[in-house]
Amino acid sequence: QVQLVESGGGLVQPGGSLRLSCAASGNIFNIYDMGWYRQAPGKQRELVATITSGDSTNYADSVKGRFTISRDNAKNTVYVQMNSLKPEDTAVYYCNAKIERVGSRLINAYWGQGTQVTVSS
Repeated sequence: QVQLVESGGGLVQPGGSLRLSCAASGNIFNIYDMGWYRQAPGKQRELVATITSGDSTNYADSVKGRFTISRDNAKNTVYVQMNSLKPEDTAVYYCNAKIERVGSRLINAYWGQGTQVTVSS
């Protein structure tokens, strides 16, 4: 089995910062793309940022210049540093990873359970 566990969410004032972490564990052979998505109440889940195994990154226009995605392959962990947070960043943030399990030639997408980020004064 493979698990993704997020941490680092919480309540922050506008203009503040948070850093989310997501650690993958289990019978992992290789991790390919990793990313963060978010879902606000009444809205569809949307991409925040992704990072490839070669550290190429992609960001939603709404977070460019404010969020930075990174990964530590030795720890099977992906991070997102969120600065200059706005109320519209309020959402449940989910991590996603494309993982090849030991003994399998298939690459499957796995999701974390989500962590709440609330930006409010």
